[in-house]
Amino acid sequence: MVRQRVLSGVQPTGNYHLGNYLGAIRNWVAGQSQYDNFLFVADLHAITVPHDPKRLAADTYSLVGLYLACGLDLKDSTIFVQSHVSAHSELTWLLNCITPLNWLEDMIQFREKAIKQGENVNTGLLDYPVLMASDILLYKPDKVPVGEDQKQHLELTRDIANRFNHQFAHPKQPVLKLPEPLIIAEGARVMSLADGTRKMSKSDPSDLSRINLLDPPEQIEYKIKRCKTDPIRGLVFDDPERPECNNLLTLYMLLAGKTKTAVAAECQDMGWGQFKPLLTEVTIAALKPIQDKYQAVMDDQGYLESVLRSGRQKAEAIANDTLNQVKAALGYTVPL
Repeated sequence: MVRQRVLSGVQPTGNYHLGNYLGAIRNWVAGQSQYDNFLFVADLHAITVPHDPKRLAADTYSLVGLYLACGLDLKDSTIFVQSHVSAHSELTWLLNCITPLNWLEDMIQFREKAIKQGENVNTGLLDYPVLMASDILLYKPDKVPVGEDQKQHLELTRDIANRFNHQFAHPKQPVLKLPEPLIIAEGARVMSLADGTRKMSKSDPSDLSRINLLDPPEQIEYKIKRCKTDPIRGLVFDDPERPECNNLLTLYMLLAGKTKTAVAAECQDMGWGQFKPLLTEVTIAALKPIQDKYQAVMDDQGYLESVLRSGRQKAEAIANDTLNQVKAALGYTVPL
């Protein structure tokens, strides 16, 4: 049976942490064999906000290494870099010319980020959703994983595809395929180490608020020692007055692979001085296989480049075919 195609892209910015892994990546890896996955590093999107050119390439390779270290299987997944496939940029220009300006000005994320950037807001930030639409439509995926903040962008992608098909394609032979949203079962909701009422985030200015997937053992130990707790002895789940307690117990439960009932019984009489070393130990042990695999991948530059070369070739074949169909529908000559 032919598997449905799923497409997803992630920007190579920030530090990926336990919240990313336990909340999304682990579930994605567990279900990857159900789909034909196309996963790309969205490095073109990364420059819509100020970025460090000296870090962009390194962060791109690092993200690919983490994809592989966390368990993405190349039998099920095609991994590539967005900027390596020029069709993304070319289709964006073509779709720009049929996308009404007011559709882009109405995007919530643009309005929010434009306020923050003030006079420095760039055209790329406004045009971000058209590039995202091109990313998706090039590969004709059946489904696209979306979070709450990206639903509007997927709706715009469908609007652009509908507009193009209506204006330039035969009613019974649409050129662009309308993708459906894929709602992935949400994993654990991991909260900040500094505030148990806020999600762990790579955009938090304090690195002490999160445990990054690549943090060395001594850094993990330091962060857990410094994390916010309360003065109450006896650790319990689900007490609304003790959000940090619930968060740290949840982390321990997930990383140790224990049931909630077992953890509740084990920790009910503990103080933080007894519990924190336990959490430190299981966190270090849980991240070690990921870190070891990551280091092995990053040390083998030839393997990493072969993964991206193979991914680019497979992605290019599909993307260029769609691009040529779009250009033919618009009346361009087909390249000889």
